Amino acid sequence: MVDMMKYWPMVLGIGIGTFIIRYSFILIIDRVTLSDEVRRMLRFIPASVLSALMVPAVLLHKNGVTTFAGWERVLAALVAIGVAWKTRNIMATIASGMVALWGFQALM
Repeated sequence: MVDMMKYWPMVLGIGIGTFIIRYSFILIIDRVTLSDEVRRMLRFIPASVLSALMVPAVLLHKNGVTTFAGWERVLAALVAIGVAWKTRNIMATIASGMVALWGFQALM
């Protein structure tokens, strides 16, 4: 049984700590001048995050074994990659990938 007198203060403290850590970067970014090299590197973060989210969705990992999730996921990933390449818009990429996945799942 969880002691609620300890649980909620802990959750609140962790939430405040997380907020402070994340918000500190928003406050600092206005006061720090980033070099062109750092700005160039930061441009790759959205593509890296999207790749990190897409690859596990295409390849399932269960009980220490990586298995193939199905052709509909591969085809949807290819659609999303094509949209990302053409538009360079993360929302369009996610939306097109999801619509393609639902469409391919309905067809297969």
